[in-house]
Amino acid sequence: MKTPAFFRPDMASKLDGLAELAIDCSYTWAHGADEVWCELDKKLWTLTRNPWLVLQSVSYSHLEKLSENQDFCQKLRTIVSAHRLALSENRWFQHHYQQQASLKKIAYFSMEFGLSEALPIYSGGLGLLAGDHLKAASDLGLPLVGVGLLYQNGYFRQDFDARGNQIALYPSSNTSDLPITPVRDANDEWLRIKLLTPYQLWVRVWKAQIGRIELYLLDTNDPINHPVDRCITTELYGGGSNHRLAQEILLGIGGWRVLQALGITPDVCHLNEGHAAFVVLERARDLMREKNLDFATAVTIGRAGNLFTTHTPVEAGFDRFSPELINTQLGLYAQELGIDMPTLLSLGRAPGCNDPQALFNMAYLAIRGSTAVNGVSRLHGEVSRDIFTPLFPNWSRHDIPVTHVTNGVHVPAWDSKEADELWTRQCGKTRWLCDPEILGKNFNRVEDLELWNMRAKNRDRLVHFVRDEYSREINIHSNLNPDELEKHVLRLFDPNVMTIGFARRFATYKRPNLLLTDPERLARILCHPSRPVQLVVSGKAHPADMPGQQLIKDWHQFMRRPEIRERAVFLSDYDMITAEYLVQGVDLWINTPRRPWEACGTSGMKILVNGGLNVSELDGWWAEAYTPEVGWALNGDEAGHSDLEQAEILYRLLEEEIVPAFYERNEQGIPERWTKKMRASMSLLTPHFSANRMVREYTERFYLPLAAQYHQRAAAQGDSGKRLTQWLQRLQDFWPKIHVEQGQAEDHGAEQTFKLHVYLGDLTADDVSVQLFSEPAADIPENIYPIPIAHPIPGAVNGYVYSLTIPAVRPIQDYTPRIIPRHPGCLVPIETQHILWIK
Repeated sequence: MKTPAFFRPDMASKLDGLAELAIDCSYTWAHGADEVWCELDKKLWTLTRNPWLVLQSVSYSHLEKLSENQDFCQKLRTIVSAHRLALSENRWFQHHYQQQASLKKIAYFSMEFGLSEALPIYSGGLGLLAGDHLKAASDLGLPLVGVGLLYQNGYFRQDFDARGNQIALYPSSNTSDLPITPVRDANDEWLRIKLLTPYQLWVRVWKAQIGRIELYLLDTNDPINHPVDRCITTELYGGGSNHRLAQEILLGIGGWRVLQALGITPDVCHLNEGHAAFVVLERARDLMREKNLDFATAVTIGRAGNLFTTHTPVEAGFDRFSPELINTQLGLYAQELGIDMPTLLSLGRAPGCNDPQALFNMAYLAIRGSTAVNGVSRLHGEVSRDIFTPLFPNWSRHDIPVTHVTNGVHVPAWDSKEADELWTRQCGKTRWLCDPEILGKNFNRVEDLELWNMRAKNRDRLVHFVRDEYSREINIHSNLNPDELEKHVLRLFDPNVMTIGFARRFATYKRPNLLLTDPERLARILCHPSRPVQLVVSGKAHPADMPGQQLIKDWHQFMRRPEIRERAVFLSDYDMITAEYLVQGVDLWINTPRRPWEACGTSGMKILVNGGLNVSELDGWWAEAYTPEVGWALNGDEAGHSDLEQAEILYRLLEEEIVPAFYERNEQGIPERWTKKMRASMSLLTPHFSANRMVREYTERFYLPLAAQYHQRAAAQGDSGKRLTQWLQRLQDFWPKIHVEQGQAEDHGAEQTFKLHVYLGDLTADDVSVQLFSEPAADIPENIYPIPIAHPIPGAVNGYVYSLTIPAVRPIQDYTPRIIPRHPGCLVPIETQHILWIK
């Protein structure tokens, strides 16, 4: 724990725990200490939300004064005591799974983490999801550790010129201002590790504390490194292929080595996107050295404990690197693994690829090195199965081993003060730590008046935030005197007017300008005389994405119209602070991606706890969440529509359903239709689309079984893993010898009979499973039937007659017999893709 150097011993005693609170990122959701930071420096706290910076910046005299204030010290002692108790008490994992000996540590690898604006090492949804995962893991008591990179400049900051052109700025972070501490080794020296891929690179290690969870951040900005190498961790998603590959080597290989240097050997590695895939190789390298294994066996054992989560909805979205670049940066490393370069490259290519110039796909490496793969929504799971078909040639898309865990958001980090109070009254203080299924029933009793008062307060806070931000921006680009500026700003927005939010990364597939398809119609909606609407837009386009930047410019041009200036605003530099005000304050959140290109989308989940409603394309999470009682859909029939048709649906919904529902009031001034949807949305959706549910699901479906599976393969110097690897090689050698000489299918009216004469060659009947397969149908639950052995074929070696009779529930031609590998310890088809269809 780093403590401000100017704390005298007596002052440190009175202010005990202040630095401990400041350095722990749990302040982003446990707001008990907010008043403390306000007493230190309210203005700086409001602007930065960085308690460590506040503590570093406060004057000595003010701290000394506070240390003599008995009320302040008592308040601090109470808060620190509650904080320490929260970190030590048993939570969900301890109550249910503490005795699971196989799961002691999970390592969560991610290229970015969105934890707080005080630690700007994220760009968007992927990072925010990772940050919420760590926060929920802390709440639930999971034995999890995070691994990421510390970027000196982070993601770019956004400004605009007078014409609305985006300007990308890269302010450097001062590490002394960040809520992180250097990691020390046993000699109390700053932990450094050395990588040789292909040159010597020294990596420093920092730690961020997120409640119970530790996040280790790797940093190459060490003076001992070459100036070019110091820049590896300068920018998130910056530079070219060389730079990106160096970052991903650092995350995967360097990240695992950092954990080893700290004495941490994870049972499960969770790869949050393919950026972290190189951990597959480094985990295998460690197993080779520890258990004296060859590379293939080490991979077999290691992948048993690896989980890969993909967030990419299009095949072109995965990172790929040229074979020349892989050879340059990992050639020496391949020698350490005891493999040649073609073997290494094959791990990132489709099976049977003979093109020496084929690119190395990081997602392919992640899948080959994992025994579990998941998308981040039900629809994204389906899309991912299509994307990864090249890895499973000849298999039905329904067999491709990609499941899904729909994302969720860390609700306490995104709820407003008023929403928190309302949920507390209805469901208790520990509501986000209990079974999420029971919350909806308790919350459903809330009264309309309470809901509407909460919404009014949230909206009012957003209006004041918009005015403050707009005042700052217009002051830079105008010559208004203070009085004129104040009058101009006060005309902006109205706390009683329906407020729509639209904020996200500006990329063409997200169609951020669908609402702008007909500017005149949008203007009429915003400026309606009796049912006005106000619109807040925010978001960044990647500095290299010129079409995305043009979309932003179009909004700027629209908002310059005189009648629009007081009804719509574009907030620059979309960050977590802006997002917090938006998701708490908007009445309606609009999302318009091109289906099915939104893997999940979590921004719309963040408004649920605060009573905001969604109107969205039926994509990502909304395809699962939507019913007419909780919001609106742009394509309720799930049919494809052109952009013009989608825009027409959106305008019509706003004009005929959404806006009228907001302004239709009863005698108390409450919009009953609107509050009815609010109650349904909050009670039905908030608990389910929470990180509480998501992390529990990851734990029970993946972390626990993967840990058990890994330890089973690794036990006794990896004996089980060795046997499985040998079986896989035997399968590779002898599978081509399998053949079928006779196949019969007979329809007997009420029954159908299938008979096969199968010759297995050097394999045995225990090595295979003979099945009858048909494409799944909604009204027929069974689509795979095991075909048992009827009797051996006389005179044949490993030859058998397989026979099966089933009820005739579908046409006989729907069925196709097939042979697949079978082994009690092997996961098919993720670990072996052999399959033989019998025509």
